[in-house]
Amino acid sequence: MPPLLEVRGLKKYFPVRRTWWGGATSWLHAVDGVDLRIDAPGTTLGIAGESGCGKTTLGRVILRLLPATAGEIYFEGRDILKLNYQALRAVRRDMQIVFQDPYSALDPRITVRDIVAEPLRTHLHLGGRELDDQVAALLAEVGLDASHIYRFPHEFSGGQRQRVVIARALALHPKFLVLDEPTSALDVSVQAQILNLLKDLQARLGLSYLLISHDLSVVEHMADEVAVMYLGQIVERGPAAEILSHPWHPYAQALLSAVPVPDPGQRGREIVLEGNVPSAVDPPTGCRFYSRCPVRRPVCREKAPVLADGGGGHWVACHLAGHGT
Repeated sequence: MPPLLEVRGLKKYFPVRRTWWGGATSWLHAVDGVDLRIDAPGTTLGIAGESGCGKTTLGRVILRLLPATAGEIYFEGRDILKLNYQALRAVRRDMQIVFQDPYSALDPRITVRDIVAEPLRTHLHLGGRELDDQVAALLAEVGLDASHIYRFPHEFSGGQRQRVVIARALALHPKFLVLDEPTSALDVSVQAQILNLLKDLQARLGLSYLLISHDLSVVEHMADEVAVMYLGQIVERGPAAEILSHPWHPYAQALLSAVPVPDPGQRGREIVLEGNVPSAVDPPTGCRFYSRCPVRRPVCREKAPVLADGGGGHWVACHLAGHGT
Protein backbone atom coordinates (compact mmCIF):
# COMPACT_ATOMS: atom_id res chain seq x y z
CA MET A 1 0.00 0.00 0.00
CA PRO A 2 1.54 3.36 -0.99
CA PRO A 3 2.07 6.09 1.60
CA LEU A 4 -0.63 8.73 1.88
CA LEU A 5 1.84 11.44 0.83
CA GLU A 6 5.34 11.15 -0.59
CA VAL A 7 7.46 14.06 -1.82
CA ARG A 8 10.65 13.44 -3.81
CA GLY A 9 13.21 16.06 -4.75
CA LEU A 10 10.69 18.89 -4.62
CA LYS A 11 11.93 22.31 -5.74
CA LYS A 12 10.31 25.71 -5.98
CA TYR A 13 12.29 28.65 -7.37
CA PHE A 14 10.98 32.20 -7.74
CA PRO A 15 12.46 34.57 -10.34
CA VAL A 16 13.93 37.70 -8.73
CA ARG A 17 15.66 39.34 -11.68
CA ARG A 18 14.56 39.40 -15.28
CA THR A 19 15.92 40.62 -18.57
CA TRP A 20 14.03 43.22 -20.56
CA TRP A 21 12.47 40.42 -22.70
CA GLY A 22 11.18 38.58 -19.60
CA GLY A 23 13.72 35.82 -19.06
CA ALA A 24 14.89 35.14 -15.49
CA THR A 25 18.54 35.80 -14.69
CA SER A 26 18.48 34.71 -11.02
CA TRP A 27 16.21 32.64 -8.83
CA LEU A 28 15.26 32.49 -5.15
CA HIS A 29 15.59 28.86 -4.00
CA ALA A 30 12.58 28.75 -1.64
CA VAL A 31 12.32 24.93 -1.62
CA ASP A 32 15.38 23.09 -2.86
CA GLY A 33 15.26 19.30 -3.06
CA VAL A 34 12.87 18.26 -0.27
CA ASP A 35 12.01 14.61 0.44
CA LEU A 36 9.33 13.67 2.96
CA ARG A 37 6.47 11.23 3.46
CA ILE A 38 3.41 10.54 5.58
CA ASP A 39 2.78 6.81 5.72
CA ALA A 40 -0.18 6.17 7.97
CA PRO A 41 -3.57 7.90 8.09
CA GLY A 42 -4.27 9.76 11.30
CA THR A 43 -0.69 10.94 11.84
CA THR A 44 0.97 14.36 11.87
CA LEU A 45 4.25 15.41 10.28
CA GLY A 46 5.54 18.68 11.73
CA ILE A 47 7.71 21.01 9.64
CA ALA A 48 9.77 23.23 11.95
CA GLY A 49 12.14 26.07 11.19
CA GLU A 50 12.63 29.80 11.47
CA SER A 51 10.70 32.32 9.39
CA GLY A 52 11.78 32.41 5.77
CA CYS A 53 13.08 28.84 5.59
CA GLY A 54 10.45 27.80 3.02
CA LYS A 55 7.89 25.98 5.21
CA THR A 56 4.78 27.72 3.89
CA THR A 57 5.96 27.53 0.29
CA LEU A 58 6.50 23.79 0.73
CA GLY A 59 2.94 23.31 1.98
CA ARG A 60 1.43 25.32 -0.86
CA VAL A 61 3.42 23.54 -3.53
CA ILE A 62 2.34 20.16 -2.13
CA LEU A 63 -1.29 21.26 -2.57
CA ARG A 64 -0.49 22.71 -6.02
CA LEU A 65 -1.52 26.17 -4.91
CA LEU A 66 1.90 27.09 -6.33
CA PRO A 67 3.49 25.32 -9.31
CA ALA A 68 6.54 23.19 -8.59
CA THR A 69 9.84 23.88 -10.35
CA ALA A 70 10.91 20.23 -10.19
CA GLY A 71 10.27 17.05 -8.24
CA GLU A 72 7.45 14.62 -7.62
CA ILE A 73 4.44 14.68 -5.27
CA TYR A 74 2.59 11.42 -4.78
CA PHE A 75 -0.78 11.38 -3.02
CA GLU A 76 -2.07 7.84 -2.48
CA GLY A 77 0.33 6.67 -5.18
CA ARG A 78 -0.64 9.25 -7.84
CA ASP A 79 1.82 11.91 -9.01
CA ILE A 80 -0.40 14.97 -8.68
CA LEU A 81 2.06 17.14 -10.62
CA LYS A 82 1.03 15.18 -13.73
CA LEU A 83 -2.72 15.46 -13.23
CA ASN A 84 -4.87 17.51 -15.60
CA TYR A 85 -7.42 20.04 -14.36
CA GLN A 86 -10.30 17.60 -13.97
CA ALA A 87 -8.24 14.95 -12.18
CA LEU A 88 -6.66 17.53 -9.89
CA ARG A 89 -10.11 18.95 -9.06
CA ALA A 90 -11.16 15.51 -7.80
CA VAL A 91 -7.99 15.13 -5.69
CA ARG A 92 -8.51 18.56 -4.10
CA ARG A 93 -11.49 17.13 -2.21
CA ASP A 94 -9.03 15.01 -0.24
CA MET A 95 -6.40 17.75 0.32
CA GLN A 96 -7.24 21.00 2.11
CA ILE A 97 -5.46 23.80 3.99
CA VAL A 98 -5.96 25.83 7.16
CA PHE A 99 -4.30 29.21 6.69
CA GLN A 100 -2.31 31.17 9.24
CA ASP A 101 -4.46 34.32 9.40
CA PRO A 102 -8.13 33.41 9.85
CA TYR A 103 -9.31 36.94 9.06
CA SER A 104 -7.65 37.32 5.66
CA ALA A 105 -8.62 33.72 4.82
CA LEU A 106 -12.33 34.60 4.99
CA ASP A 107 -14.23 36.84 2.57
CA PRO A 108 -15.52 39.73 4.74
CA ARG A 109 -18.44 40.40 2.39
CA ILE A 110 -20.28 37.09 2.79
CA THR A 111 -21.77 35.23 5.73
CA VAL A 112 -20.35 32.17 7.44
CA ARG A 113 -23.09 30.11 5.78
CA ASP A 114 -21.87 31.00 2.31
CA ILE A 115 -18.20 30.62 3.27
CA VAL A 116 -18.66 27.07 4.53
CA ALA A 117 -21.20 26.23 1.81
CA GLU A 118 -18.93 27.20 -1.10
CA PRO A 119 -17.05 23.87 -1.43
CA LEU A 120 -20.33 21.97 -0.95
CA ARG A 121 -21.91 23.87 -3.83
CA THR A 122 -18.85 23.64 -6.04
CA HIS A 123 -18.02 19.95 -5.62
CA LEU A 124 -21.23 18.30 -4.38
CA HIS A 125 -23.79 20.65 -6.00
CA LEU A 126 -25.84 20.82 -2.81
CA GLY A 127 -28.55 23.40 -2.24
CA GLY A 128 -31.62 24.27 -0.18
CA ARG A 129 -32.30 22.62 3.14
CA GLU A 130 -29.72 19.90 2.59
CA LEU A 131 -27.01 22.53 2.19
CA ASP A 132 -28.09 24.38 5.35
CA ASP A 133 -28.11 21.14 7.34
CA GLN A 134 -24.60 20.30 6.18
CA VAL A 135 -23.30 23.76 7.09
CA ALA A 136 -24.92 23.60 10.53
CA ALA A 137 -23.38 20.15 11.12
CA LEU A 138 -19.91 21.39 10.12
CA LEU A 139 -20.16 24.38 12.45
CA ALA A 140 -21.22 22.09 15.28
CA GLU A 141 -18.24 19.84 14.49
CA VAL A 142 -15.86 22.71 15.25
CA GLY A 143 -17.73 23.99 18.31
CA LEU A 144 -19.83 26.80 16.82
CA ASP A 145 -23.55 27.26 17.33
CA ALA A 146 -26.08 27.20 14.48
CA SER A 147 -27.05 30.75 15.45
CA HIS A 148 -23.70 31.90 14.02
CA ILE A 149 -24.63 30.83 10.52
CA TYR A 150 -25.68 34.24 9.18
CA ARG A 151 -22.96 36.32 10.82
CA PHE A 152 -20.08 37.93 8.97
CA PRO A 153 -16.40 37.22 9.76
CA HIS A 154 -15.87 40.58 11.52
CA GLU A 155 -18.47 39.57 14.12
CA PHE A 156 -16.29 36.72 15.39
CA SER A 157 -13.21 36.55 17.59
CA GLY A 158 -9.93 35.27 16.16
CA GLY A 159 -10.46 31.79 17.59
CA GLN A 160 -14.01 31.61 16.22
CA ARG A 161 -12.81 32.70 12.77
CA GLN A 162 -10.21 29.94 12.80
CA ARG A 163 -12.98 27.46 13.65
CA VAL A 164 -14.86 28.68 10.58
CA VAL A 165 -11.73 28.15 8.46
CA ILE A 166 -11.43 24.61 9.84
CA ALA A 167 -15.13 23.92 9.16
CA ARG A 168 -14.68 25.00 5.53
CA ALA A 169 -11.62 22.76 5.21
CA LEU A 170 -13.63 19.79 6.54
CA ALA A 171 -16.62 20.35 4.26
CA LEU A 172 -15.60 17.73 1.68
CA HIS A 173 -14.37 15.15 4.24
CA PRO A 174 -10.68 15.36 3.26
CA LYS A 175 -8.02 12.85 4.23
CA PHE A 176 -5.14 15.33 4.47
CA LEU A 177 -4.83 18.87 5.82
CA VAL A 178 -1.95 21.32 5.63
CA LEU A 179 -1.98 23.36 8.85
CA ASP A 180 -0.03 26.52 8.07
CA GLU A 181 0.82 28.08 11.46
CA PRO A 182 -2.81 27.51 12.54
CA THR A 183 -2.48 29.24 15.93
CA SER A 184 0.25 31.86 15.48
CA ALA A 185 -2.27 34.68 14.87
CA LEU A 186 -4.32 33.81 17.97
CA ASP A 187 -4.14 34.78 21.63
CA VAL A 188 -2.22 32.32 23.78
CA SER A 189 -5.36 31.41 25.72
CA VAL A 190 -7.11 30.42 22.48
CA GLN A 191 -4.22 28.54 20.90
CA ALA A 192 -4.62 25.50 23.14
CA GLN A 193 -8.34 25.32 22.33
CA ILE A 194 -7.68 25.23 18.59
CA LEU A 195 -4.89 22.68 18.92
CA ASN A 196 -7.05 20.43 21.05
CA LEU A 197 -9.87 20.78 18.52
CA LEU A 198 -7.52 19.71 15.73
CA LYS A 199 -6.33 16.70 17.72
CA ASP A 200 -9.91 15.72 18.52
CA LEU A 201 -10.92 15.99 14.85
CA GLN A 202 -7.92 13.92 13.85
CA ALA A 203 -8.84 11.17 16.30
CA ARG A 204 -12.50 11.09 15.24
CA LEU A 205 -12.10 11.54 11.49
CA GLY A 206 -8.74 9.84 10.85
CA LEU A 207 -7.19 12.99 9.35
CA SER A 208 -3.51 13.30 8.47
CA TYR A 209 -1.80 16.65 9.04
CA LEU A 210 1.22 18.44 7.65
CA LEU A 211 1.80 20.93 10.47
CA ILE A 212 3.90 23.98 9.61
CA SER A 213 5.13 25.89 12.64
CA HIS A 214 8.08 27.81 14.04
CA ASP A 215 6.77 27.11 17.56
CA LEU A 216 8.37 23.89 18.76
CA SER A 217 5.98 23.60 21.69
CA VAL A 218 3.13 23.35 19.16
CA VAL A 219 5.07 20.78 17.14
CA GLU A 220 5.77 18.75 20.28
CA HIS A 221 2.07 18.77 21.22
CA MET A 222 0.81 17.77 17.77
CA ALA A 223 3.39 15.88 15.73
CA ASP A 224 4.24 12.19 15.45
CA GLU A 225 7.22 12.93 13.22
CA VAL A 226 9.25 16.12 12.74
CA ALA A 227 11.26 17.52 9.85
CA VAL A 228 13.54 20.50 10.55
CA MET A 229 13.91 22.88 7.60
CA TYR A 230 16.69 25.37 6.93
CA LEU A 231 17.06 27.58 3.86
CA GLY A 232 14.82 25.46 1.66
CA GLN A 233 16.13 22.05 2.69
CA ILE A 234 15.31 19.39 5.29
CA VAL A 235 18.33 19.06 7.60
CA GLU A 236 16.89 16.55 10.09
CA ARG A 237 13.81 14.38 10.33
CA GLY A 238 12.51 11.49 12.38
CA PRO A 239 10.18 10.53 15.24
CA ALA A 240 9.06 13.62 17.16
CA ALA A 241 10.10 12.29 20.56
CA GLU A 242 13.60 11.52 19.27
CA ILE A 243 14.15 14.75 17.34
CA LEU A 244 12.85 16.99 20.13
CA SER A 245 14.81 15.26 22.90
CA HIS A 246 18.05 14.35 21.07
CA PRO A 247 18.56 16.57 18.03
CA TRP A 248 21.75 15.87 16.07
CA HIS A 249 21.96 18.77 13.65
CA PRO A 250 23.50 21.96 15.14
CA TYR A 251 20.64 24.03 13.76
CA ALA A 252 18.00 21.81 15.38
CA GLN A 253 19.96 21.95 18.64
CA ALA A 254 19.94 25.76 18.52
CA LEU A 255 16.20 25.87 17.82
CA LEU A 256 15.42 23.63 20.78
CA SER A 257 17.75 25.49 23.12
CA ALA A 258 15.68 28.65 22.55
CA VAL A 259 12.37 27.06 23.66
CA PRO A 260 11.26 28.67 26.95
CA VAL A 261 11.22 26.33 29.97
CA PRO A 262 8.86 27.23 32.84
CA ASP A 263 11.22 25.88 35.50
CA PRO A 264 14.38 28.06 35.82
CA GLY A 265 16.20 25.16 37.44
CA GLN A 266 15.82 23.02 34.30
CA ARG A 267 16.97 25.57 31.75
CA GLY A 268 19.91 24.48 29.68
CA ARG A 269 22.46 26.59 27.88
CA GLU A 270 20.95 28.57 25.03
CA ILE A 271 22.90 28.26 21.80
CA VAL A 272 23.28 31.70 20.25
CA LEU A 273 23.90 31.50 16.51
CA GLU A 274 26.30 34.05 15.08
CA GLY A 275 26.82 35.08 11.49
CA ASN A 276 24.27 35.81 8.77
CA VAL A 277 21.77 33.60 7.00
CA PRO A 278 23.08 32.96 3.46
CA SER A 279 21.10 34.35 0.55
CA ALA A 280 18.48 32.00 -0.89
CA VAL A 281 19.20 33.61 -4.26
CA ASP A 282 22.82 32.45 -4.18
CA PRO A 283 23.03 29.57 -1.67
CA PRO A 284 26.49 28.23 -0.78
CA THR A 285 27.78 25.10 -2.48
CA GLY A 286 28.67 23.38 0.78
CA CYS A 287 26.54 23.12 3.90
CA ARG A 288 24.00 25.94 3.97
CA PHE A 289 24.37 26.26 7.73
CA TYR A 290 28.16 26.67 7.53
CA SER A 291 28.26 30.44 8.17
CA ARG A 292 26.33 30.08 11.45
CA CYS A 293 27.42 26.65 12.67
CA PRO A 294 29.35 26.61 15.98
CA VAL A 295 31.06 23.27 15.17
CA ARG A 296 31.84 23.73 11.47
CA ARG A 297 34.83 22.08 9.81
CA PRO A 298 36.56 22.75 6.47
CA VAL A 299 34.69 19.87 4.82
CA CYS A 300 31.40 21.63 5.57
CA ARG A 301 32.31 24.53 3.29
CA GLU A 302 33.50 22.28 0.48
CA LYS A 303 30.87 19.55 0.38
CA ALA A 304 27.11 19.67 0.87
CA PRO A 305 25.94 17.03 3.38
CA VAL A 306 23.36 14.48 2.26
CA LEU A 307 20.33 13.55 4.35
CA ALA A 308 21.23 10.08 5.64
CA ASP A 309 19.68 7.58 8.05
CA GLY A 310 21.57 7.60 11.34
CA GLY A 311 19.51 4.71 12.73
CA GLY A 312 16.00 4.25 14.05
CA GLY A 313 14.49 6.38 11.31
CA HIS A 314 16.45 9.43 12.49
CA TRP A 315 17.77 11.20 9.38
CA VAL A 316 20.22 14.08 9.44
CA ALA A 317 22.18 16.13 6.88
CA CYS A 318 25.43 16.88 8.73
CA HIS A 319 29.03 15.76 8.20
CA LEU A 320 29.59 15.70 11.98
CA ALA A 321 26.46 13.89 13.11
CA GLY A 322 27.53 10.28 13.00
CA HIS A 323 27.47 9.28 9.35
CA GLY A 324 30.90 10.20 8.17
CA THR A 325 32.54 12.94 6.15
